[in-house]
Amino acid sequence: MKKCYSRKTTPADLLFLLVSHESLIKAEGIEFDVAYTSVLKRAIKTLYLIQEELDCHWIPVHKSWRLNERHHGALQGLSKSEMAEKYGVEKVKMWRRSYHVRPDPLDKTNERYCFNAKPYAGMDQSMIPDCESLKDTVERLLPYWYDEIAPAIKCGKRVLIVAHGNSCRSLVKFLENISDDDIINVEVPQGIPLVYELGEDLRPVKHYYLGSAEELAAGKAKQINQGKPNFKGY
Repeated sequence: MKKCYSRKTTPADLLFLLVSHESLIKAEGIEFDVAYTSVLKRAIKTLYLIQEELDCHWIPVHKSWRLNERHHGALQGLSKSEMAEKYGVEKVKMWRRSYHVRPDPLDKTNERYCFNAKPYAGMDQSMIPDCESLKDTVERLLPYWYDEIAPAIKCGKRVLIVAHGNSCRSLVKFLENISDDDIINVEVPQGIPLVYELGEDLRPVKHYYLGSAEELAAGKAKQINQGKPNFKGY
């Protein structure tokens, strides 16, 4: 099971495995009925690698921009260490981890503005942000949860979500009812599957990571260090 979800096979993004409380995760592997991911290629590639390892390319895959990474506005395209060097560690932490604060917007004529790409061609332009806070990310993710993901779980489907740092943090905040103030200190490490077992009301009965304590500590430390100057990790 650890082999299927190692950093080697999930290099880019974050995993949620949502199952009902009654479902059992067999020691020899995990099976899914449906998968959800964003329209960003790093998440799509990560999902493909998981399907390759589990031999489950047959399961339905649903892609939505609502699972995209948060839009970081004028910071888009900068590495986290570049942000820290330019604006300072504390300001970057506030932008990256606070709930309400938005970075400066990115002009829609800027070459780094991503919503001009084909995946967004059919979107209502009024829905497209020029920057987002975590609060904004939660608000655009939750309709997809209620309309698509939650009904699948209620029907007994075993759900795999492959998403990004802030879309995953948004879902964690919602599921665990984390306060606006406390979410700033919540780290969801990359590439380590996070399992939620849900009751009939779709509230968590328990949750846990599929990884060793050492892997989890290292993953969280890497997330924290990414917001510091001269960080050399991925």
